[in-house]
Amino acid sequence: MRQQCSFTISNPFAYKSALLKWSKAFPKVIWLDSNAHISKYGSFDFLLAVGKQTDKSISLDSFDPLKRFVGEKQDWLFGFFSYDFKNQLEDLDSKNFDGLDFPVLHFFQPTKIIKCNGSTLQFLYLDDCSHEIEEDFTQIGALMDFDENDEVHTPIKIKMRIHKDAYFEKANKLLEHIHRGDIYEANFCQEFYAEGVSIDPWETYQRLNAISEPPFAAFMRFKDKYLMCASPERYIRKQGTTVLSQPIKGTSRRDGNQTEDEILKNQLALDEKERAENIMITDLVRNDLSKSALKGSVVVEELCKVYTYKQVHQLISTVTAEIPLDKNPVELIEETFPMGSMTGAPKISAMKIIEGLEETKRGLYSGAVGYFDPEGNFDFNVVIRSILYNATSKYASFSVGSAITAKSDPEREYQECLLKAKAMRSVLETGE
Repeated sequence: MRQQCSFTISNPFAYKSALLKWSKAFPKVIWLDSNAHISKYGSFDFLLAVGKQTDKSISLDSFDPLKRFVGEKQDWLFGFFSYDFKNQLEDLDSKNFDGLDFPVLHFFQPTKIIKCNGSTLQFLYLDDCSHEIEEDFTQIGALMDFDENDEVHTPIKIKMRIHKDAYFEKANKLLEHIHRGDIYEANFCQEFYAEGVSIDPWETYQRLNAISEPPFAAFMRFKDKYLMCASPERYIRKQGTTVLSQPIKGTSRRDGNQTEDEILKNQLALDEKERAENIMITDLVRNDLSKSALKGSVVVEELCKVYTYKQVHQLISTVTAEIPLDKNPVELIEETFPMGSMTGAPKISAMKIIEGLEETKRGLYSGAVGYFDPEGNFDFNVVIRSILYNATSKYASFSVGSAITAKSDPEREYQECLLKAKAMRSVLETGE
């Protein structure tokens, strides 16, 4: 079904930019980039999957056909689950405003996949287009020396969907739910948006990615809809019979002074409120994975470990489990979606409450982008620190959130949201 061919390249970093330029010719694009983060759980340095408008490859927009395709281990599939996929899994709904109009889910069988590990570039093409490998390799290489004219960036005015006073009011309502015992944690999100704007998604993504260089960056084009994602968070990965999830809860700013930065890092590691947030969600993830795990196989490999990125320090936990050989991989998504760090706990109660307080549908934000491979393995990120764009309606959006717990101070949570929004706002407002 696919032909494979490998090449050795001398400058993988320069090749990344050339690949993104080359992808502009395709209506379906998914780009995944680890940004050179070293991890024992990584599968590649970067990867591009593209689909043609007229090709004969498969597109899937509903859950049952996806489950059948992956269960039969037919080929690679790339795509996304939006947050509102939750409504197909539980007795939930979403009636809030949606300015982006992304599908609930979409997966496609790529015509062409190009994957890089170290200095090895691997082409995996469907048989019908395998004769194009050499020509594509040459075209992509030529783009490494092609400098596009820098366009003058037009500043974009960003609006807030929830203003500060309203945020405090809603955060206090969540605290009332917590103090009543309805929930004990909720991830409350707010949208920033711009209407009637035109942006270059490829350039916007590259600027956003350069700010933080996170381990789960992604760019996606689905016809007229775009995702520019600088996510630091993995939702779930399956490799063989091992499943892994890495929830993030706990954020601190960086400081340019090394001594001060180390103090901030240590403060985050010891912060009782931040650790409590993380431990609650880690326990939720453990419970989610235990639905399919072999008895006694769920293990918390790392609890509240501080990971440092260019803009922030984060508390991350790592949970693994072993699953039966005959388990359909898509069922693992069904049992764990959406990522607990983006909902709260108990999960369903938290989702119902935050749906009533948030002003917009989350759509792809806090959903997941990734792939299934022919062996039934998969890897998905959490769509956060991301700009979403509908080119037809000229609507651009990014959302941020923070965890509300019994110890939360609404002012501190609000400032955490502004910290998380900083990179996206900077890219859109100033082009930097």
